[in-house]
Amino acid sequence: MKKILLVLVTTLTILFSACQGSKVVLYVSISGDDNNPGTKEQPFATLEKATKEASFFAGKKAITIYLRGGIHYIRKPILLTASTSGTKDCPIVFSSYSNEHAVISTAKPLTDLDWKEYKDGIWQAEIDESLVFDQLYLNGEKQCMARYPNYNKEVRHFNGFSKDAISQERVKRWANPSGGFVHAMHKHEWGGYQYLITGKDKSDSLILEGGFQNNRQMGMHDSYRMVENIFEELDSVNEWYYNKENKTLYFYPPKDLDLKTALIEVPQLESIFMLQGTEESPVKYIEIKNLELRQTLRTFMETKEPLLRSDWTIYRSGAIKLEGTENCLVENCFINSIGGNAIFFSNYNRNDRVENNHITNIGAGGVCFVGSPTAVRSPHFEYNEFMSWDKIDTIKGPANNNYPSLCVVDNNLIYNIGTVEKQVAGVQVSMSKNITISHNSIYDMPRSGINISEGTWGGHIIEWNDVFNTVLETGDHGSFNSWGRDRFWYADRVMMDSLNAKYPQAVLWDAVETTTIRNNRWRCDHGWDIDLDDGSSNYHIYNNLCLNGGIKLREGFHRKVENNIMVNNTFHPHVWFENSKDTFKYNIVTKAYLPIRVKDWGNEIDYNFFPDLASLKAAQENGTDNHSKAGNPMFINPAIGDYRVKDDSPALGVGFKNFDMSKFGVQNNELKKIAKIPDFPDFKISNDLANADETYDWLDAKFKNLTTEGERSATGMDGIKGVLIVKLDENSVLERFGLKENDVILKYNRADVDNWTDMEREIVKSYKGENIRITVFREQKEKIINITLP
Repeated sequence: MKKILLVLVTTLTILFSACQGSKVVLYVSISGDDNNPGTKEQPFATLEKATKEASFFAGKKAITIYLRGGIHYIRKPILLTASTSGTKDCPIVFSSYSNEHAVISTAKPLTDLDWKEYKDGIWQAEIDESLVFDQLYLNGEKQCMARYPNYNKEVRHFNGFSKDAISQERVKRWANPSGGFVHAMHKHEWGGYQYLITGKDKSDSLILEGGFQNNRQMGMHDSYRMVENIFEELDSVNEWYYNKENKTLYFYPPKDLDLKTALIEVPQLESIFMLQGTEESPVKYIEIKNLELRQTLRTFMETKEPLLRSDWTIYRSGAIKLEGTENCLVENCFINSIGGNAIFFSNYNRNDRVENNHITNIGAGGVCFVGSPTAVRSPHFEYNEFMSWDKIDTIKGPANNNYPSLCVVDNNLIYNIGTVEKQVAGVQVSMSKNITISHNSIYDMPRSGINISEGTWGGHIIEWNDVFNTVLETGDHGSFNSWGRDRFWYADRVMMDSLNAKYPQAVLWDAVETTTIRNNRWRCDHGWDIDLDDGSSNYHIYNNLCLNGGIKLREGFHRKVENNIMVNNTFHPHVWFENSKDTFKYNIVTKAYLPIRVKDWGNEIDYNFFPDLASLKAAQENGTDNHSKAGNPMFINPAIGDYRVKDDSPALGVGFKNFDMSKFGVQNNELKKIAKIPDFPDFKISNDLANADETYDWLDAKFKNLTTEGERSATGMDGIKGVLIVKLDENSVLERFGLKENDVILKYNRADVDNWTDMEREIVKSYKGENIRITVFREQKEKIINITLP
């Protein structure tokens, strides 16, 4: 009875001390005590205690929980539900106090360890408690799990890769590799794979579990592989290994490090804040501000859920996870050293904001919006999955409200994303509607800066962003990337043309509202600046400065591209369907168009500005650009990134209009000071026609070497190699035997064909009447076709 009375008296004391009229202010300090009343003079010790006490006032008073300076280690995520929810007039705010720097970490600091020398510069210490050893930080800096090959920041893929990473010869050296991990790129460089090693067999081949991180299974890349958490690979400074059986930590420290005074931390949780509500009972008006959030677990072995008809899988988690929320805010936070996603909006969320944050060193994605597949009508989950048209739901738009909408990502600095997982984006949008992404600086990541999955349900505004140094470890992608592949879409072009003729309204069943991409600066050196891939539909793209990769439109409908500048590049129309209703007007291109398999040129391709008359003439021969012009666009000052044209520029004569180039990226003064900007290329007027690839004739067909990223993308090849069939004449012998235009010939009579020279050498060896075995690449797989030479 006395204990109950003591708790009651303590609670009443806290309530009385914390109340300040219509506001409640609670304080948390690393030197506090949870038996204190939570005042500035007598603060709590834990955020968990402060959150529990705040629940008494939720929805009744405005609540601020101040964290005093220092590192606040949490033992479980801060869970906020509808019962701990604010209102517009009475929000719940989590913030650092005044100008103090408060850090929230899920790590466990390892103190008073008895370090002993092991051998060869490696030290060891026994750990007397059960902990997760997924990552290790030394004085705030992440260290490397024992790995092969060793870490090298200059290497593009995985900061070190080797073809023999999991070879039998290497595996033979490992006594017990169980618990290790294999990281590999996808065979076509469409993201990556991760595997847990569960053992090895008698032939010294690894037994692996995983590989579900990519939704288009094609196997590991032959070369881009690395392995970690293998004791025998502990051979380099800053590497570590934890032996679970004997609970011993091994570490190879720098020579000048004093292990007795060093701060060693190991993360224990995947999330710091979890806002968990529903559409019926949402979490409202929670503000997370002015905090550093850091050190969470990696989650790559949980990345299993496929996004619609894509290469992607995702895991619905993050350092901050929001599900079933309204009017919540993440502002002015430093989100750093996160193992999985930084911020994840799952399913129903409305009117939430992510503003003025510094997000870096993130294992997976930056800011993710992913709705529920239950909101999608006739969802398809794998690239080759199709539903018969008599079974497809024909109702327009979402089936329910279980998706993010009307949310804003504004003025954030996002870089060094995807340090572990490679199928990620700075900002990812899937099964969502009306998301605004504005004034963000996004760079240094393995895949896209901004990615929009499928057409569900459009209405997004992407403006004033500065996105560059993307697609650094992958391929066939862009700084902005999207795909459609909505319920109407088929990979077969003939089928798609016939369906579109019969059901023209179907292309907007999912892409209900127009997505606008305007006033951004893009640069991609390993793909396209703007890449609208398979079936991306209902876009308006204007006033974008594209610094390297140009603009690609593939297999979509209702796309309007106007008043953009493509520096040292051009327009890439790929595999257009009939009656696409696309337009391309008032743009400045600086190379000839690079179309692939385009016969129907949409609604209007005209009033554009070309670098030279030859490029313009080539376009006009396709029936486009009758009112377009050519010449020097006369950019004002390309050296400093000012690609506006001068007052007497001939580009103005086709209808191009200058647009502001001074407001790309973060405008927050503090973030702007540290944000990088892209390199500005030397502008060159180039006539690609002069260097056009030579074509070759054989058996009433035309061939060329596959030489460009565009041809690789259009054919689905995993690299730039092979001989492309450009044209098959009517009644061609090759066509009768089953070869098709856009096939890539990889082998002729089992001899590898990397180029026409290889093929021609084999053709010369052939004779009339011989049966020839030709291996082609078509529709994402190899196919063998047998022909008889006439």
